[in-house]
Amino acid sequence: MKENKLFPLKKTIVAFAVLSGLAGAFPLASHLMPQTHAASSAVAGLPDFTELVDKVGPAVVNIRTTEKIQAGNGFAEEDPALEFFRRFWGMPVPKAAPKKRSTPQHEEEIPRGVGSGFIVSADGYVLTNAHVIEGASEVYVKLTDKREFKAKVVGRDAKTDVAVLKIEAKNLPKVNVGDSSKVRAGEWVIAIGSPFDLENTVTAGIVSAKARDTGDFVPLIQTDVAVNPGNSGGPLINMRGEVIGINSQIYSRSGGYMGISFAIPIDEAIRVSEQIKAGGKVSRGRLGVRIAELSKDIAEQIGLPKVQGVVIAQVEPGSPAEKAGLRDGDVVLKFNGQVIEKPVDLTRAVGALKPDTKANISVWRNGAQREVALVIGEAETDKTAQKADKKSKKEIANSLGLTVTDLSDAQKRDLQSGGVVVEAVDGAAAAAGIMPGDYILSLNQLEVKDAKQFAAIVAKLDPKKAAVVLVRRDRVSQFVLLKPQQ
Repeated sequence: MKENKLFPLKKTIVAFAVLSGLAGAFPLASHLMPQTHAASSAVAGLPDFTELVDKVGPAVVNIRTTEKIQAGNGFAEEDPALEFFRRFWGMPVPKAAPKKRSTPQHEEEIPRGVGSGFIVSADGYVLTNAHVIEGASEVYVKLTDKREFKAKVVGRDAKTDVAVLKIEAKNLPKVNVGDSSKVRAGEWVIAIGSPFDLENTVTAGIVSAKARDTGDFVPLIQTDVAVNPGNSGGPLINMRGEVIGINSQIYSRSGGYMGISFAIPIDEAIRVSEQIKAGGKVSRGRLGVRIAELSKDIAEQIGLPKVQGVVIAQVEPGSPAEKAGLRDGDVVLKFNGQVIEKPVDLTRAVGALKPDTKANISVWRNGAQREVALVIGEAETDKTAQKADKKSKKEIANSLGLTVTDLSDAQKRDLQSGGVVVEAVDGAAAAAGIMPGDYILSLNQLEVKDAKQFAAIVAKLDPKKAAVVLVRRDRVSQFVLLKPQQ
């Protein structure tokens, strides 16, 4: 029905267009003229990016990287020239010349990749993405005036994908840095870079969203600006000619641009770059926990008045969290007064602090809120999970569908707490995904000491109500809701 209504309207518009050339003879056609002017006015109102490009363009650079390899004297097996010689010339493959022991192989520099960057200081500091220079032996920076410099890598931070380069030059054009915290969805932005090695290519669009959680440490700016391979590391620029982000990622199923691109907020990039320039690396705070999301069902079961916070799934031995008395199953509600809604909130809040900084954390434990003071450590690589020891054979079954056993002495030392080991599952436990070998640390917020005590707690449960158990698997703890079987 809708198409039938539109069809006559389209025919009428065509008739008006024909009549517009006869405005003097048919007064009706003269009414079209204001519409034509209105359309021209709308086109004239579109943003003009020419001044922005003239202003920022000279500070945008092309970055190419190379890799040094040991060069041989003959053809490599995968060299395309091999097939060329065989099929078209009927010639045998050239053999490598015998190597003399006194003559070492020479290094050959081969192209590795291209990207973009921008100058942030007149004395030659350049910002780009860490992945642009990853694995490179040499990095070269080319300016719009065709000058090219070999760059020194001051430092890179893979977690935020920011890298700092330095070229030896003076009085260079530089960008103006904006405030990414003031970015608004819907505002016009442009990107300048070298997609597919096409230098100083300009694309435009709008900010689609801000603070997209695509990474642990940086909430990214989402845009619909066309960004392709080679654009990485280039600036995202607002209508005031200020850099508000570093183009870093695209969402794609094909490897090419599909309408969604992401940029690192310039505020975070500058903060990281200042640390890199000062010490060559970025220092982040460390709590020493692994965390998980808190579901509505679990929040209700443990007595939280609202769904807020994240669950501590694992406290690392010797970590700042363990020293402060935090436990598996604690729900982190606030960190230094900041409300924690999701895991990434805590990760970023802790990571933003310098090591040895004092902090306060609010947790929910056993039906009450507690305040814990601690000293932040320095971020380090997660420790490798340890394998569980062999289990005891003292088994006790219960109505939750769990057959459990006491911990061995080695398991007690490993867990540094009480608990029981799951030997077999059935019913509600099986439906909830609990597996043999899992540890049960608590039941309905009551700490489990051994299999006998666990069985006594289960015996007092209302079989018509759900129960929540704290389960540990592969050194990660998580609340699991056991619903009554129908």
